[in-house]
Amino acid sequence: MCYSCHCVTDENPCEPCKTTAKDVDKEEAHGPNNINAAVEAARQQEHHLNITSDVVRDHGRNWGWMVSGIICVNILILGSALVSGSAYSKVNISAVDHQIFLIILLLLTIIWMVSYVVFTARKENAIDYKDAHAGPVWLRGGLMLFGILSIIMDIFKIASYVGYLHCDSAVKVAFPVVQLVFIIVQTYYLWIHSKDCVQVQKNITRCGLMLTLSTNLVLWMTTVTDESLHQTMVPDIDTSENSSKIQGRSFYIDKAGYGDDKCKCSHSSCSVFKEAYYYLYPFNIEYSLFASAMAYVMWKNVGRVADEHGHHSSTFRFKDALIGPLLGVLLVIAGLTTFIVYEMEMRKKDIDVEHKDKIVMMHFVVNIVIVTLMSVCTVVGSVVYRLDHREHMSEKNPTRSLDVGLLVGASMGQIVISYFTIVAMVGTGAKGHLNGLNLAWGILMVIQLGLQNLFIIEGLHREPFHEAHPVTVMANPYTSKEVTNFDGSGFDIKPIPVHQHVETLERRSGLSWKRRVLKEVCAFLLLGNAILWIMPAFGARPQFDHSTEADFYQFHMWAAVVNVGLPFGIFYRMHSVASLFEVFLNS
Repeated sequence: MCYSCHCVTDENPCEPCKTTAKDVDKEEAHGPNNINAAVEAARQQEHHLNITSDVVRDHGRNWGWMVSGIICVNILILGSALVSGSAYSKVNISAVDHQIFLIILLLLTIIWMVSYVVFTARKENAIDYKDAHAGPVWLRGGLMLFGILSIIMDIFKIASYVGYLHCDSAVKVAFPVVQLVFIIVQTYYLWIHSKDCVQVQKNITRCGLMLTLSTNLVLWMTTVTDESLHQTMVPDIDTSENSSKIQGRSFYIDKAGYGDDKCKCSHSSCSVFKEAYYYLYPFNIEYSLFASAMAYVMWKNVGRVADEHGHHSSTFRFKDALIGPLLGVLLVIAGLTTFIVYEMEMRKKDIDVEHKDKIVMMHFVVNIVIVTLMSVCTVVGSVVYRLDHREHMSEKNPTRSLDVGLLVGASMGQIVISYFTIVAMVGTGAKGHLNGLNLAWGILMVIQLGLQNLFIIEGLHREPFHEAHPVTVMANPYTSKEVTNFDGSGFDIKPIPVHQHVETLERRSGLSWKRRVLKEVCAFLLLGNAILWIMPAFGARPQFDHSTEADFYQFHMWAAVVNVGLPFGIFYRMHSVASLFEVFLNS
């Protein structure tokens, strides 16, 4: 039984009540401290869990990067060994062995891309984020164009190789068939999924993308090797005689190919198809490099949480630039005309030394003019950048980093060739007009590449120009004469029209002079790089048609320098075209 104590009401508390009151006061005093301590402990535990989860996530990501990188390196090294071995007849590696390896690679990559499209991409929360900078429409359009031309190349290969089935391996027909299917599947895959930031099956996706990247690079090495062998062949007779050097390039076209001496084609169109698909090799080379770059960006974006804000949308308008495109078109026409004449004359077997020197001199002069004009134009654009106060981009962007890396790395190929030429010309005294022009071309090429790299890198890292948005101006109803009928209960206001001021400052007065100059410079440089891509990509080889470097370094060493450096130089020009187009849009 409990009895109530009346000591409190009597204002004379007894000892038990005093003790109870003290305990209550202590609990009230320490209560908030206990709650704060509990909250702090919970926060520390949560922070510890977050750190643990981040460590686990980083460990998984690093493991995926390491395994995928190992896969890529091993495929590339094995592919390089097979490509190099099959290029020499004395090495016991046949073209069939190399093509079997490529067929296996292509089939594995096709299977992975199909599984990604059918299974991985359709999983819940698989692609919650997309990289707005990756896979712009003009890049995917270029991939589509080069892919279509590569498909045509494979069709020509199939038509040519079918004529040799009665006396050669069927693998040589199977390879272009599988490659054709691969190009179709990969083009669809990259067109649809190039912006994906995959959040599920990350390690498998990283390995698959590295498989795709390495497959495209091995295909690139294969095509570059075939093209190099097609353009250069060690003459059978003494190379110290000018007559043999004149015919050096034409020997391969007549003798090499599909083993015509041992195996005769069953139809008369084999040579036509063979010559046709060799002219489509440059497009297939660019397709493989475009696909490799896009696969690398996708690999970097696996598991990435992209920024919420979208990519700055830029519109292309022909009226933004006039002088640059006009001069660039004239430059392309002049370059194409001289290139066609140059190639037609160089392919003649009965050309004499004096006439050959005149044709080579014409080619040197045209290239010197093009490179000089591009250098001057680049200096003008760089000066405008110094006067431009746009901020530099601060966000991390895998696409931008790749663009800069490829730009600088690919330019090294042409720079190496130019420096070898400069050393050879200085070492021999640069005697004669041809040697003097060759020396000038080498020096100007190094200058032009350096200036252009600086200009493009600066343009890629600048924030785009932001056009002013349309301003809506509303009339003040309280200052208008339309205000009537004040009856004490409120205003009776008639509807007043809203005026849209859509004309911005730029639309009224045109682009600012700095923007216009930058666009003119970009347009001119874009077309200049286009013609400098066309000439070597489709067969111009003044490095072999002019014999000084081959005499100075010996033919085998000089051929190795050119055949390794020139493919990178060709890719540099095409990559510069793409980068300059982006700089044009952002200017």
